[in-house]
Amino acid sequence: MADIYPLLILFGVGIAAGFINVMAGGGSTLTLPTLIFLGLDAAVANGTNRIAIFTQNLSAVKSFDSEKQSEFKTSLKLSAFTLPGAIIGALLSVRIGDELFQTILGIVMIGIIISMVIPRKKLAKTDIKDKTGWPAYLAMTGIGFYGGFIQVGVGFILMSALYYLLQINLLRVNVHKVFIILFYTIPALAIFIWTGNVNWTYGLSLAAGMAIGAWWSAKLSVKKGEKLIRWILIIAVFIMSLKMLGVF
Repeated sequence: MADIYPLLILFGVGIAAGFINVMAGGGSTLTLPTLIFLGLDAAVANGTNRIAIFTQNLSAVKSFDSEKQSEFKTSLKLSAFTLPGAIIGALLSVRIGDELFQTILGIVMIGIIISMVIPRKKLAKTDIKDKTGWPAYLAMTGIGFYGGFIQVGVGFILMSALYYLLQINLLRVNVHKVFIILFYTIPALAIFIWTGNVNWTYGLSLAAGMAIGAWWSAKLSVKKGEKLIRWILIIAVFIMSLKMLGVF
């Protein structure tokens, strides 16, 4: 009976992470360390997290589409350029040592905390001209590599790229973001499965929670509901990153 507790923890963390990921980003800063703290090594935790990432973004895409908010043609073009980077990043991720990966993860999470504390320019309420072009496509290749390799914080990076390069509002940014992450997660997840770096029991429990959180977050993504969550996230990630870096 005690074995059910990790699954309940993952389900609860998944709901919060799915909501945060779609609303803004950074949910994997909760899920990946949780998987590691529950006993998975870094590569398996990274692969297991991809099951939930796939399910979360599939749920969000469907939720946005049910609200008549989808731009599949543009999303697909952007997504195609993430594939080479995502495949290379995932292959690299399963080949580096566990200790090195945790060190990289700890450093990345500290960087994410800094980016969340620094005030950001408010996103526009109305659309500007959609400037999809080669700068955006090249950025997607780099983002695909980062997402395939570590995933943590990719939502923030992707949102910034879409906003500044395409010059579109927050709602459209999130519509494209969830589709792009869903798309490049497919080959990345396949690589983790192929190399045996997935715990299906933990992954499916986490995925169920993240799908629920993502569905409702997509419904509420135009509202400003993440401020309190963001500060809670900063504190949690700070503690987890110090733990991973061996500070205590």
